[in-house]
Amino acid sequence: MSIDTATIGQLLELNRTMTLKLLNEIGQFDDPQSALAYRPGPQRAHIAWQIMHVAITEELFATDRLRKTTSNLSDWFPIFQKGSIAGDDIPTLETIQSVLAESRANLLDTISQISEAEMEQIPDGLKERGWTNQMALQIVCWHEPHHQGQAHLLLNSWKTEQ
Repeated sequence: MSIDTATIGQLLELNRTMTLKLLNEIGQFDDPQSALAYRPGPQRAHIAWQIMHVAITEELFATDRLRKTTSNLSDWFPIFQKGSIAGDDIPTLETIQSVLAESRANLLDTISQISEAEMEQIPDGLKERGWTNQMALQIVCWHEPHHQGQAHLLLNSWKTEQ
């Protein structure tokens, strides 16, 4: 059974609503940077890393994995892609929101170019993993709630410590 790109778009929208709700809550704090910087231990991923990782992963899917094109966000790749270690430079809330918006727009544009007939094809950027377009879109839909949940847990821990 194939999934359609309209359904993927709806799922992504729901996921983003929850991520933005979390960021809006952080924006209400007296010191949002303190919350964004919260991490469970040394060199572990802080809240800002969790959310920026979502954005950068979407950008990588949009510009490298599902299709090959250039990205305006490539400077962020080594800092927030899979396997990176969360550093001490914490992006601002505004930067995070901007990167989320830009990467999501790019991802939706890329998804809109995938036809139903192409769902079972493996794009060049995912040959090593053996993922079809459909599998990649399913992974992208799972990815944001996974990291948003981690950020949510971290935020609850930060609030407990305040």
